[in-house]
Amino acid sequence: MKYFEVDFTISPYSADASDVLAAMAGEAGFETFEETETGLKGYVQQSLFDVSELKTALEDFPFEDTTISYDIREAEDRDWNEQWEQEGFEPIVISDNLIIHDGRHLPDTSLFTSHSSLLTSIEIDAKLAFGTGTHETTRMICSTLLELQPKGRVLDCGTGTGILSICALKLGAQEAIGYDIDEWSVDNARHNAVINQVDDRITSLLGDASILNKVEGTFDLVMANINRNILLNDMPQFVSKMNAGATLILSGFYTDDCQILIEKAQTLGLSLQQQKEDQQWACLVLKR
Repeated sequence: MKYFEVDFTISPYSADASDVLAAMAGEAGFETFEETETGLKGYVQQSLFDVSELKTALEDFPFEDTTISYDIREAEDRDWNEQWEQEGFEPIVISDNLIIHDGRHLPDTSLFTSHSSLLTSIEIDAKLAFGTGTHETTRMICSTLLELQPKGRVLDCGTGTGILSICALKLGAQEAIGYDIDEWSVDNARHNAVINQVDDRITSLLGDASILNKVEGTFDLVMANINRNILLNDMPQFVSKMNAGATLILSGFYTDDCQILIEKAQTLGLSLQQQKEDQQWACLVLKR
């Protein structure tokens, strides 16, 4: 595959602005990033790159007095998938009793204060799919799942690596169905389900929210880690698949977006139960 290499310059530079830029560029098709002294270097498939979409996203950059400039060039022709898969990530500890790792950087259980028998371990082989636990939004949802100790049937909207489905199943849910618009993510979620020995209880589907019309039954828990506009558009379909008393966990957006999402949820008969924040990112827990 042919890639573009895009040098982003953040002025003035800050780590928080760099994190937000990576998230926004990711929504425009960028697959991986390298940190630089002045910003980020991003890589995107030439066939998928939409420069107008990138410009539109950066016009809404949420940091006042921060400017983003960029330079586009053809990337060196090499096996980007192999490079990404070899990098892996360091183990992530959530609430001292959930650990997420890549199977190569093995966790040191002596870091935990709780008894090892209480630990929940999730192994994620992240092959260009979103959701390793490194992002604030994923960590907040996993933390929320620890608090809820889910039961019954779970729906995972925008499943990515399948990490949220896997987490819910390991914490007590009986069945999980996830979907994603990216075929690579759907395959990766299935792969990770096998690694974590929950493949008999998880289904990964290719498509957007319209695929819910083909999914039978309703759910006790719905999770969606997607950007604000998609959440606003798809929330009615989420609610149509929720049992009475079911919980909806939303993340993937900034704290400034909370109010508009809460108002939309209220029009659909949902009530706010909890709101979390990590850096500039937010997570909402709602109940039907």
